[in-house]
Amino acid sequence: MAGRHQKGNDTEGHDIMELAMIGLGRMGGNMARRLARGGHRIVAYNRTPDKALELAQTEPNVEPVTALAELVAQLTAPRAAWVMVPAGDATEQMIDTLLDLLTPGDIIIDGGNSNYHDTQRRAGKVKGRGFHFVDVGTSGGVWGLTEGYSLMIGGDKEVVERLTPIFQTLAPGADKGWGHVGPHGAGHFVKMVHNGIEYGMMQAFAEGFEIMRSKQELGLDVAQIAQIWRNGSVVRSWLLDLTAAALAQDASLSDIAGWVADSGEGRWTVAEAIDLDVAAPVITLSLLMRFVSRQDESYAAKLLAAMRNQFGGHAVKTAA
Repeated sequence: MAGRHQKGNDTEGHDIMELAMIGLGRMGGNMARRLARGGHRIVAYNRTPDKALELAQTEPNVEPVTALAELVAQLTAPRAAWVMVPAGDATEQMIDTLLDLLTPGDIIIDGGNSNYHDTQRRAGKVKGRGFHFVDVGTSGGVWGLTEGYSLMIGGDKEVVERLTPIFQTLAPGADKGWGHVGPHGAGHFVKMVHNGIEYGMMQAFAEGFEIMRSKQELGLDVAQIAQIWRNGSVVRSWLLDLTAAALAQDASLSDIAGWVADSGEGRWTVAEAIDLDVAAPVITLSLLMRFVSRQDESYAAKLLAAMRNQFGGHAVKTAA
Protein backbone atom coordinates (compact mmCIF):
# COMPACT_ATOMS: atom_id res chain seq x y z
CA MET A 1 0.00 0.00 0.00
CA ALA A 2 1.08 3.58 -0.52
CA GLY A 3 3.04 4.63 2.53
CA ARG A 4 2.92 2.95 5.92
CA HIS A 5 -0.50 1.44 6.41
CA GLN A 6 -1.99 0.05 9.58
CA LYS A 7 -5.46 -0.65 10.91
CA GLY A 8 -7.69 1.27 13.24
CA ASN A 9 -5.47 3.86 14.89
CA ASP A 10 -7.55 6.97 14.27
CA THR A 11 -10.73 8.21 15.85
CA GLU A 12 -13.03 7.26 12.97
CA GLY A 13 -11.70 3.75 12.39
CA HIS A 14 -9.97 4.57 9.09
CA ASP A 15 -6.74 2.85 8.19
CA ILE A 16 -3.72 5.01 8.90
CA MET A 17 -1.50 6.08 6.01
CA GLU A 18 1.33 8.45 5.28
CA LEU A 19 1.26 11.05 2.55
CA ALA A 20 3.31 13.94 1.25
CA MET A 21 1.31 17.16 0.93
CA ILE A 22 3.02 19.57 -1.43
CA GLY A 23 1.61 23.11 -1.41
CA LEU A 24 0.19 24.45 1.83
CA GLY A 25 -2.02 27.30 0.68
CA ARG A 26 -5.60 27.78 1.87
CA MET A 27 -6.69 24.41 0.52
CA GLY A 28 -3.52 22.35 0.86
CA GLY A 29 -2.77 23.54 4.38
CA ASN A 30 -6.23 22.72 5.69
CA MET A 31 -6.27 19.37 3.92
CA ALA A 32 -3.00 18.50 5.63
CA ARG A 33 -4.55 19.51 8.97
CA ARG A 34 -7.66 17.39 8.42
CA LEU A 35 -5.58 14.37 7.46
CA ALA A 36 -3.25 14.80 10.43
CA ARG A 37 -6.19 15.13 12.81
CA GLY A 38 -7.55 11.92 11.30
CA GLY A 39 -4.40 10.15 12.42
CA HIS A 40 -2.49 10.05 9.15
CA ARG A 41 1.21 10.91 9.04
CA ILE A 42 1.73 13.92 6.78
CA VAL A 43 5.08 15.00 5.38
CA ALA A 44 4.50 18.65 4.49
CA TYR A 45 6.37 20.77 1.96
CA ASN A 46 5.81 24.33 0.77
CA ARG A 47 7.90 26.51 -1.50
CA THR A 48 8.23 28.93 1.40
CA PRO A 49 9.26 26.66 4.30
CA ASP A 50 7.64 28.76 7.04
CA LYS A 51 4.18 27.36 6.26
CA ALA A 52 5.34 23.78 6.73
CA LEU A 53 7.15 24.63 9.96
CA GLU A 54 4.13 26.51 11.35
CA LEU A 55 1.81 23.63 10.45
CA ALA A 56 4.02 21.15 12.30
CA GLN A 57 3.94 23.30 15.42
CA THR A 58 0.16 22.86 15.78
CA GLU A 59 -0.34 19.40 14.26
CA PRO A 60 1.61 16.54 15.92
CA ASN A 61 1.19 14.20 12.93
CA VAL A 62 2.78 16.65 10.50
CA GLU A 63 6.48 16.40 9.72
CA PRO A 64 7.86 19.40 7.80
CA VAL A 65 10.56 19.22 5.15
CA THR A 66 12.34 22.19 3.62
CA ALA A 67 13.41 20.48 0.39
CA LEU A 68 11.53 18.15 -1.95
CA ALA A 69 14.41 15.68 -1.93
CA GLU A 70 13.71 15.05 1.76
CA LEU A 71 10.32 13.55 0.88
CA VAL A 72 11.93 10.41 -0.45
CA ALA A 73 13.74 9.70 2.80
CA GLN A 74 10.74 10.57 4.99
CA LEU A 75 8.21 8.33 3.20
CA THR A 76 8.15 4.55 2.93
CA ALA A 77 7.84 3.09 -0.57
CA PRO A 78 5.51 2.84 -2.32
CA ARG A 79 5.01 6.54 -1.61
CA ALA A 80 2.09 8.87 -2.30
CA ALA A 81 2.55 12.59 -2.95
CA TRP A 82 -0.43 14.97 -3.19
CA VAL A 83 0.26 18.11 -5.25
CA MET A 84 -1.78 21.22 -4.33
CA VAL A 85 -0.04 23.99 -6.24
CA PRO A 86 -1.54 26.40 -8.81
CA ALA A 87 -2.74 24.81 -12.04
CA GLY A 88 -0.63 25.19 -15.16
CA ASP A 89 3.15 25.55 -15.21
CA ALA A 90 3.53 25.22 -11.44
CA THR A 91 1.80 21.83 -11.46
CA GLU A 92 3.70 20.69 -14.55
CA GLN A 93 7.06 21.60 -13.05
CA MET A 94 6.23 19.99 -9.71
CA ILE A 95 5.22 16.71 -11.34
CA ASP A 96 8.40 16.70 -13.45
CA THR A 97 10.47 17.30 -10.33
CA LEU A 98 8.75 14.46 -8.45
CA LEU A 99 9.36 12.07 -11.34
CA ASP A 100 13.08 12.65 -10.88
CA LEU A 101 12.96 12.27 -7.09
CA LEU A 102 10.48 9.48 -6.37
CA THR A 103 10.73 5.79 -7.22
CA PRO A 104 8.73 3.97 -9.91
CA GLY A 105 5.62 2.51 -8.30
CA ASP A 106 5.00 5.67 -6.25
CA ILE A 107 1.74 7.61 -6.68
CA ILE A 108 1.46 11.25 -7.74
CA ILE A 109 -1.89 12.92 -6.99
CA ASP A 110 -2.94 16.21 -8.57
CA GLY A 111 -5.63 17.75 -6.39
CA GLY A 112 -5.59 21.21 -7.98
CA ASN A 113 -7.82 22.77 -10.63
CA SER A 114 -5.93 21.43 -13.63
CA ASN A 115 -7.45 21.39 -17.10
CA TYR A 116 -8.48 17.80 -17.75
CA HIS A 117 -6.67 17.79 -21.12
CA ASP A 118 -3.44 18.53 -19.25
CA THR A 119 -4.32 15.83 -16.74
CA GLN A 120 -4.76 13.19 -19.42
CA ARG A 121 -1.43 14.14 -21.00
CA ARG A 122 0.35 14.14 -17.63
CA ALA A 123 -1.11 10.75 -16.74
CA GLY A 124 0.43 9.30 -19.88
CA LYS A 125 3.80 10.84 -19.06
CA VAL A 126 3.74 9.70 -15.44
CA LYS A 127 2.66 6.15 -16.25
CA GLY A 128 5.26 5.99 -19.01
CA ARG A 129 7.92 6.52 -16.35
CA GLY A 130 6.56 3.68 -14.22
CA PHE A 131 4.61 5.77 -11.71
CA HIS A 132 0.90 5.91 -10.86
CA PHE A 133 -1.22 9.03 -11.33
CA VAL A 134 -4.52 10.11 -9.78
CA ASP A 135 -6.45 13.33 -10.42
CA VAL A 136 -8.75 14.63 -7.71
CA GLY A 137 -11.20 17.45 -8.30
CA THR A 138 -11.38 19.02 -4.86
CA SER A 139 -14.19 21.25 -3.60
CA GLY A 140 -14.80 22.64 -0.14
CA GLY A 141 -12.86 25.88 0.07
CA VAL A 142 -11.99 27.28 3.48
CA TRP A 143 -14.78 25.24 5.10
CA GLY A 144 -13.29 21.91 4.09
CA LEU A 145 -11.24 21.60 7.27
CA THR A 146 -14.35 21.33 9.46
CA GLU A 147 -17.03 20.21 6.98
CA GLY A 148 -14.98 17.89 4.78
CA TYR A 149 -14.11 18.06 1.09
CA SER A 150 -16.01 16.86 -1.95
CA LEU A 151 -13.60 14.69 -3.94
CA MET A 152 -14.10 13.69 -7.58
CA ILE A 153 -11.41 11.13 -8.40
CA GLY A 154 -9.99 9.96 -11.72
CA GLY A 155 -7.48 7.19 -12.32
CA ASP A 156 -6.98 3.44 -12.26
CA LYS A 157 -9.41 1.71 -9.90
CA GLU A 158 -6.83 -0.31 -7.99
CA VAL A 159 -4.67 2.75 -7.32
CA VAL A 160 -7.68 4.76 -6.12
CA GLU A 161 -8.63 1.91 -3.82
CA ARG A 162 -5.17 1.96 -2.24
CA LEU A 163 -5.73 5.60 -1.31
CA THR A 164 -9.21 5.03 0.13
CA PRO A 165 -8.27 5.87 3.76
CA ILE A 166 -6.99 9.28 2.63
CA PHE A 167 -10.20 10.06 0.75
CA GLN A 168 -12.39 8.82 3.62
CA THR A 169 -10.68 11.19 6.02
CA LEU A 170 -10.78 14.22 3.73
CA ALA A 171 -14.42 13.72 2.77
CA PRO A 172 -17.42 14.66 4.98
CA GLY A 173 -17.81 10.97 5.79
CA ALA A 174 -16.24 7.62 4.99
CA ASP A 175 -19.06 6.78 2.58
CA LYS A 176 -20.18 10.18 1.34
CA GLY A 177 -18.82 13.19 -0.50
CA TRP A 178 -16.20 11.32 -2.54
CA GLY A 179 -16.00 8.78 -5.31
CA HIS A 180 -14.02 7.30 -8.19
CA VAL A 181 -15.78 8.86 -11.19
CA GLY A 182 -13.74 7.48 -14.08
CA PRO A 183 -10.35 7.17 -15.79
CA HIS A 184 -7.50 9.68 -15.81
CA GLY A 185 -8.87 13.19 -16.33
CA ALA A 186 -12.40 12.33 -15.19
CA GLY A 187 -11.88 13.84 -11.75
CA HIS A 188 -10.79 17.19 -13.11
CA PHE A 189 -13.45 17.10 -15.84
CA VAL A 190 -16.24 16.62 -13.28
CA LYS A 191 -14.76 19.35 -11.07
CA MET A 192 -14.68 21.68 -14.10
CA VAL A 193 -18.40 21.14 -14.72
CA HIS A 194 -19.06 21.51 -10.98
CA ASN A 195 -17.49 24.96 -11.08
CA GLY A 196 -19.46 25.92 -14.17
CA ILE A 197 -22.69 25.01 -12.36
CA GLU A 198 -21.46 26.99 -9.37
CA TYR A 199 -21.09 30.08 -11.60
CA GLY A 200 -24.70 29.77 -12.73
CA MET A 201 -26.08 29.27 -9.22
CA MET A 202 -24.13 32.23 -7.87
CA GLN A 203 -25.29 34.47 -10.70
CA ALA A 204 -28.95 33.53 -10.16
CA PHE A 205 -28.73 34.35 -6.44
CA ALA A 206 -26.93 37.62 -7.18
CA GLU A 207 -29.54 38.73 -9.73
CA GLY A 208 -32.48 37.75 -7.55
CA PHE A 209 -31.21 39.66 -4.52
CA GLU A 210 -30.44 42.71 -6.66
CA ILE A 211 -34.01 42.70 -8.00
CA MET A 212 -35.38 42.62 -4.46
CA ARG A 213 -33.01 45.32 -3.22
CA SER A 214 -33.98 47.53 -6.16
CA LYS A 215 -37.70 47.36 -5.28
CA GLN A 216 -37.20 50.20 -2.81
CA GLU A 217 -40.87 51.03 -2.19
CA LEU A 218 -41.35 47.63 -0.49
CA GLY A 219 -38.45 48.19 1.88
CA LEU A 220 -37.32 44.58 1.64
CA ASP A 221 -34.67 43.35 4.07
CA VAL A 222 -32.57 41.09 1.87
CA ALA A 223 -30.63 39.72 4.84
CA GLN A 224 -33.91 38.65 6.47
CA ILE A 225 -35.14 37.07 3.24
CA ALA A 226 -31.93 35.07 2.87
CA GLN A 227 -32.51 33.68 6.36
CA ILE A 228 -36.14 32.81 5.56
CA TRP A 229 -35.16 30.94 2.41
CA ARG A 230 -32.60 28.84 4.28
CA ASN A 231 -35.37 26.72 5.80
CA GLY A 232 -38.02 24.92 3.79
CA SER A 233 -37.37 26.79 0.55
CA VAL A 234 -36.70 24.98 -2.73
CA VAL A 235 -33.55 27.11 -3.16
CA ARG A 236 -32.11 26.31 0.28
CA SER A 237 -28.46 25.33 -0.06
CA TRP A 238 -25.00 25.78 1.39
CA LEU A 239 -24.46 28.56 -1.14
CA LEU A 240 -27.53 30.33 0.23
CA ASP A 241 -26.19 29.81 3.76
CA LEU A 242 -22.99 31.60 2.75
CA THR A 243 -25.00 34.34 1.02
CA ALA A 244 -27.03 34.85 4.18
CA ALA A 245 -23.86 35.09 6.25
CA ALA A 246 -22.43 37.75 3.95
CA LEU A 247 -25.65 39.80 3.99
CA ALA A 248 -25.91 39.53 7.77
CA GLN A 249 -22.51 41.20 8.05
CA ASP A 250 -23.39 44.05 5.69
CA ALA A 251 -26.53 43.93 3.53
CA SER A 252 -25.32 46.90 1.48
CA LEU A 253 -21.95 45.22 0.77
CA SER A 254 -20.48 48.70 0.98
CA ASP A 255 -16.90 47.53 1.48
CA ILE A 256 -16.85 45.13 -1.46
CA ALA A 257 -16.00 46.18 -5.02
CA GLY A 258 -18.20 44.70 -7.73
CA TRP A 259 -15.24 43.04 -9.46
CA VAL A 260 -15.53 39.27 -9.86
CA ALA A 261 -12.62 37.02 -10.82
CA ASP A 262 -12.84 33.61 -12.47
CA SER A 263 -10.55 30.65 -11.88
CA GLY A 264 -10.64 29.48 -15.49
CA GLU A 265 -12.84 26.45 -15.00
CA GLY A 266 -15.98 28.32 -16.06
CA ARG A 267 -14.25 29.14 -19.34
CA TRP A 268 -13.25 25.52 -19.82
CA THR A 269 -16.81 24.37 -19.14
CA VAL A 270 -18.20 26.74 -21.76
CA ALA A 271 -15.55 25.67 -24.28
CA GLU A 272 -16.39 22.02 -23.64
CA ALA A 273 -20.11 22.71 -24.11
CA ILE A 274 -19.34 24.27 -27.48
CA ASP A 275 -17.16 21.33 -28.51
CA LEU A 276 -19.92 18.88 -27.53
CA ASP A 277 -22.74 20.91 -29.13
CA VAL A 278 -24.43 21.18 -25.73
CA ALA A 279 -26.48 24.31 -25.06
CA ALA A 280 -25.31 25.86 -21.77
CA PRO A 281 -26.69 29.42 -21.83
CA VAL A 282 -26.90 29.92 -18.06
CA ILE A 283 -23.31 28.90 -17.38
CA THR A 284 -22.09 30.87 -20.41
CA LEU A 285 -23.89 34.07 -19.44
CA SER A 286 -22.78 33.78 -15.82
CA LEU A 287 -19.18 33.67 -17.04
CA LEU A 288 -19.72 36.69 -19.28
CA MET A 289 -21.26 38.63 -16.39
CA ARG A 290 -18.00 38.19 -14.51
CA PHE A 291 -16.23 39.86 -17.42
CA VAL A 292 -18.74 42.71 -17.30
CA SER A 293 -17.98 43.22 -13.60
CA ARG A 294 -14.39 44.12 -14.43
CA GLN A 295 -15.25 47.05 -16.65
CA ASP A 296 -15.27 50.49 -15.08
CA GLU A 297 -16.95 51.68 -18.23
CA SER A 298 -18.28 49.57 -21.07
CA TYR A 299 -17.46 50.59 -24.64
CA ALA A 300 -20.25 48.29 -25.81
CA ALA A 301 -22.76 50.13 -23.61
CA LYS A 302 -21.58 53.44 -25.03
CA LEU A 303 -22.08 52.14 -28.54
CA LEU A 304 -25.56 50.87 -27.68
CA ALA A 305 -26.50 54.34 -26.45
CA ALA A 306 -25.05 55.90 -29.60
CA MET A 307 -27.04 53.55 -31.86
CA ARG A 308 -30.28 54.33 -30.00
CA ASN A 309 -29.56 58.00 -30.50
CA GLN A 310 -28.88 57.50 -34.21
CA PHE A 311 -32.01 55.56 -35.12
CA GLY A 312 -34.50 56.95 -32.62
CA GLY A 313 -33.12 60.22 -31.41
CA HIS A 314 -33.04 58.85 -27.88
CA ALA A 315 -31.17 60.97 -25.38
CA VAL A 316 -27.68 59.96 -24.28
CA LYS A 317 -25.91 60.77 -21.04
CA THR A 318 -22.75 62.71 -21.69
CA ALA A 319 -19.49 61.81 -19.95
CA ALA A 320 -18.57 64.02 -17.01
